[in-house]
Amino acid sequence: MHIASVGVSKFCFLFSLAFCGLLLLLIPALQPRMRQVELPPPRPRGKPAEGSPPRHAGDAGSAIELKRSSAGQGRPVKTGLSRNDNHRPDRETDSRRPPEKGAGLGGPSGSRDKLELKDIFIAVKTTRKYHRSRLELLIQTWVSQAKEQTCIFTDGEDRELRVRTGANIINTNCSAAHTRQALCCKMSVEYDKFIESQKKWFCHVDDDNYVILPSLLRLLSSYHHSQDVYLGRPSLDHPIEAAERVKSDGSVSVKFWFATGGAGFCISRGLALKMSPWASLGNFISTAEKIRLPDDCTIGYIIEALLEVSLTHTYRFHSHLENLQKLPTDTVLEQVTLSYGGFENRRNVVAVVGGFSLAEDPTRFRTVHCLLYPDTEWCPRPKPQHRT
Repeated sequence: MHIASVGVSKFCFLFSLAFCGLLLLLIPALQPRMRQVELPPPRPRGKPAEGSPPRHAGDAGSAIELKRSSAGQGRPVKTGLSRNDNHRPDRETDSRRPPEKGAGLGGPSGSRDKLELKDIFIAVKTTRKYHRSRLELLIQTWVSQAKEQTCIFTDGEDRELRVRTGANIINTNCSAAHTRQALCCKMSVEYDKFIESQKKWFCHVDDDNYVILPSLLRLLSSYHHSQDVYLGRPSLDHPIEAAERVKSDGSVSVKFWFATGGAGFCISRGLALKMSPWASLGNFISTAEKIRLPDDCTIGYIIEALLEVSLTHTYRFHSHLENLQKLPTDTVLEQVTLSYGGFENRRNVVAVVGGFSLAEDPTRFRTVHCLLYPDTEWCPRPKPQHRT
């Protein structure tokens, strides 16, 4: 009897387990099916609309982590500053960007600067003994078109010439000798006066140069004054090599290009400001003594060797050291500077034809001036043709 009760109990237990298992299997099938809901599409990563809720903290944390990860791998991290903002041509920080090659007079395509003649500081270097033979010719011709923009740097007082011509003549009180020290002394004063002027461009010429102002304006307008721009014509076909004195007991060799001052050169304000540690307040003279070279070479040394800015070679600047008669006649008025004469050939002048004979105008500066400004009062008037 007892054994039969035990068997019935085991059977009931096993039946209960089987029944419970069957219920567990049937419960999901007996529940109503859930209706599928479509997930919203992902939101675009554009700028959130005004009034929209801010991102979740997790999103911001992910962005920060991504930024750190990118920085750790040496990849550039976006900061939200567009490329155009970093390279706007009207910013001083843009001065390191090299000018583009392209159209115009050797400059980049398109105008870099809205330039006017009043933005240019033109320095003419002379000496007292040439006030009559050279300087008066310049004042009569191209300087008369740019009196306010031109400063004449000399080594002697000439009040009579200043009053009579109205020219801006600056006595540098430098030596009248044609030595390295005297030339660097005048260039030092030129540089300081340009910095004081707040003008955009510094252009240096000698007292035997004619500056074709429209061409100069077009050339400089091809660049921006905040860029590092050094324009001129080298007098050599290779860089100059100089001994740079490092210590009193030694020196190192340094090579660099320089624009000859005899043809003229121009420097942007952005670059001129960077020259200040070696050029301002008399430092130019001590820098020149370090390499023992003249003023134009010292300019090239500061810009090319110390600041590592390359000279932009342009062949629209001309000195008496070249054969000026080979310059094509139809391109003369497109040049920036002209010169005349020389120690070996006093008749070394540009071949232009006008109202003056070679005897009347041995430099051809008056002829060039009358071609540019025919309404000048002393320019010859074309003779009227008589009808037959």
